[in-house]
Amino acid sequence: MAATATSSLFSIAINPNHVLKPKRFILQPNLPFFKSLKCIPSKPNTSLSCSAVAFPEIAELVVPSKLRHLADEFQALPEPMDRMKRLLHYGGLITPMEETSRVDMNRVMGCTARVWVEVKIDGEGNVRLRADSDSEITKGFCACLVWVLDGSEPEAVLKVSTDDLVALNVGLPGTGRSRVNTWHNVLVSMQKKTKQLVAEREGKVPFEPFPSLIITADGFVPKGTYAEAQAKYLFPNKLKVDELVNVLKDKKIGVVAHFYMDPEVQGILTAAQKQWPHIHISDSLVMADSAVKMAKAGCKFITVLGVDFMSENVRAILDQAGFNEVDVYRMSNERIGCSLADAAATSTYMEYLEPASRSTSLHVIYINTKLETKAYAHELVPTITCTSSNVIQTILQAFAQVPDLSIYYGPDSYMGANIVELFQQMTVMTNEEIAAIHPEHNVDSIKSLLPRLYFYQDGSCIVHHLFGHEVVGTIKEMYCDAFLTAHLEVPGEMFSLAMEAKRRGMGVVGSTQNILDFIKDRVQESLDRNIDDHLQFVLGTESGMVTAIVAAVRSLLEPAKSSSHGAKVTVEIVFPVSSDSISKTTSSLNSVEVSDIIPPVVPGVTSGEGCSIHGGCASCPYMKMNSLSSLLTVCHHLPDEENRLSAYKAERFKLQTPNGQSVADVGCEPILHMRNFQATKKLPEKLIDQILHTKNSGRLV
Repeated sequence: MAATATSSLFSIAINPNHVLKPKRFILQPNLPFFKSLKCIPSKPNTSLSCSAVAFPEIAELVVPSKLRHLADEFQALPEPMDRMKRLLHYGGLITPMEETSRVDMNRVMGCTARVWVEVKIDGEGNVRLRADSDSEITKGFCACLVWVLDGSEPEAVLKVSTDDLVALNVGLPGTGRSRVNTWHNVLVSMQKKTKQLVAEREGKVPFEPFPSLIITADGFVPKGTYAEAQAKYLFPNKLKVDELVNVLKDKKIGVVAHFYMDPEVQGILTAAQKQWPHIHISDSLVMADSAVKMAKAGCKFITVLGVDFMSENVRAILDQAGFNEVDVYRMSNERIGCSLADAAATSTYMEYLEPASRSTSLHVIYINTKLETKAYAHELVPTITCTSSNVIQTILQAFAQVPDLSIYYGPDSYMGANIVELFQQMTVMTNEEIAAIHPEHNVDSIKSLLPRLYFYQDGSCIVHHLFGHEVVGTIKEMYCDAFLTAHLEVPGEMFSLAMEAKRRGMGVVGSTQNILDFIKDRVQESLDRNIDDHLQFVLGTESGMVTAIVAAVRSLLEPAKSSSHGAKVTVEIVFPVSSDSISKTTSSLNSVEVSDIIPPVVPGVTSGEGCSIHGGCASCPYMKMNSLSSLLTVCHHLPDEENRLSAYKAERFKLQTPNGQSVADVGCEPILHMRNFQATKKLPEKLIDQILHTKNSGRLV
């Protein structure tokens, strides 16, 4: 799978052949070359396993040697057509599975074709495998893996990694997701089932499954209070929707909201969008842009549903665009904080930047920080903002334009560590693959920039911090074969899992918008194949994203429902939560079965109240301070002639920087630098000049 150059790290397709080099196995000498597979029963009078053997000596080989023999065989066939014929031959040797085995619980996700895998452990403790597919080529993949692994001890099956399969890339034409990753995804499915059987035999307590929500063309399956609340809020009270729409129209009020809003608020806003176009739900970067568009369209007020730095950014960007007369309002009369933004608004963070002020350096600051922080930092070190979508390209371009540059990233420690890890992975890619990501870089340049890339060590989002050891353990055991999505702010363990899934076409690491786009793309691919399918996605970010996900998925599934020949596609969203934040479903609830899967638990504290400020799941308590009642209160009191909303108003910064300049003006400049970079794919000359020339005693002139 060739790497592709885009403006976003998270659409980079990294070739698994070069990310990690395959292990080379030492073959036993004088063994006959593997010529052909023969499907025979493993034991008399049983059809459980299709063991593939050529000669008795080969049959006795250990798994690593079998892998090496198989790799040698395909590498000895120089023409792709010959390799395809060999796969087709092996696929024809598989005994077809009975229809009773071709069920969702045996399906392998992530393959273009439908693939089924069944695993058992025989009386001697060895793993017995069956596999089948509706694709003849994929059957060939399955036959090879069955030959390698069938009859082995569980430990031998579990020791094989997807990296060990790199040499088995038979080089067939097609995309990485449809060809190479079939090996990987079938292996992962076999290993998951093997681990579960071993744990069962040893009497281990199984992992509690995560809560989930299943979306269909007809709606979705409500399981427990959280799912029922989602159903309720996605079909909100019409009177509430009409009340909001009427006041927004009457007073020309625009609404910008973050993806992480409370589901009730998002449900109302999503319904109201159909009647009033000046409502926008997005990630933090687009919120300010949308506010400017609303002001241009005639909106006199902008209400911001998010944390305080978001309303600050909206206010400052509107001023920069010349809309000083448009007032901006937050949704609480109390401070709406953010653990990540607060981490940068400290003397400790400025001390972290001090060394950068004494060298040729660039400060790359996450957009999710206060305007005041951006201003003070920019006067200390030339600064550009970034998002989780463009941070990698920003850093690579900066090093390309100023080769001896040092870069200081902050404040998110997890994101910083993940960025470094990603660059380290790039050092084992080819120059061609790196050039496809950024044309001015190669292996040597990536190695040279790593010692000059620093990140802040003491900042994190309280929500993404929850995706730690306990959550990762459950994902490894129960969801290793699912699609895995993760925000770039998650801890390193979760990041590594998501990157491994990404390499085999089963994951995405990125922003909230990247995650939403990934889910939509996989659903559309399934619909295009027009076969019954069940897709399972682990949601590695704030649970508030589910409202936007459900709306997007339903918009894809509903048109297919009208077709008499349309396939039945279901989508399951899994919420990784800590064990003390799970509420079991009760027998009193209607148990609605979708395919073979029934979610047994839903997010929520023991009392069953669902994800909230009092829960322990991936839900931001600050974002949930934005309530529907606050939005309606603010809107009904506009224009605020009696000054009742002074606590809600996002005021302009009147403070000055140490150099005596406006905090708002200086704080906006790093954002404008990023805007310039997004438009031109280069750092602006003004910023380059600041890096190289305009320093005086550690302060920007």
